[in-house]
Amino acid sequence: MPREAHSITPQDLLALDDWAARRVEHRKALSLRKRNRRLSVGPHATLYFENWDTMWYQVQEMLWIEKGGADQVGDELAAYNPMIPNGSELTATLMFEIPDETKRRHILSQLGGVEDTICLSIGGEKILATYENEVERTTADGKASSVHFLHFALTAEQKAALRDAGSEAMVRIEHPNYGHAAIIGDAVRAELVGDLD
Repeated sequence: MPREAHSITPQDLLALDDWAARRVEHRKALSLRKRNRRLSVGPHATLYFENWDTMWYQVQEMLWIEKGGADQVGDELAAYNPMIPNGSELTATLMFEIPDETKRRHILSQLGGVEDTICLSIGGEKILATYENEVERTTADGKASSVHFLHFALTAEQKAALRDAGSEAMVRIEHPNYGHAAIIGDAVRAELVGDLD
């Protein structure tokens, strides 16, 4: 259910019994869309580009799981609304997905500051990510978090370039211990263009 709004309101949310009845249907529909909102960057990092629908689903799930009622709604909206693109940005959750715990700890211990090395490149122009800093993403001993919430602010020219299939678009991680890039293919690009005003 694509939306033009840049935030979720309490009126947008389903009551828990309605959500229970439609939860599976919504999960299936969203999983199809999310395939084209996912981008692997190197062997361990994946970007999941967010939008109104992905955040709405997340809020509904948190309300369903925690059953906090009306008192919980405000906290969930405050947590997830900032990740809805504002029409002049792309937002993404970056996850370092390493199933083996020992290997994950070892790799993340070498990636301190990785949040400062992530960028979007459109037509050769580099857009450095900013990140939600509600918690520290690199510990004092240099270990990176496995999850980062990113924003890529775009100018009008950069938005036009993203809409132009002839201009190359990619995501780069330029950390000395994790230097990888991934081209944004046509299907993902078509999804992301829908996030822009």
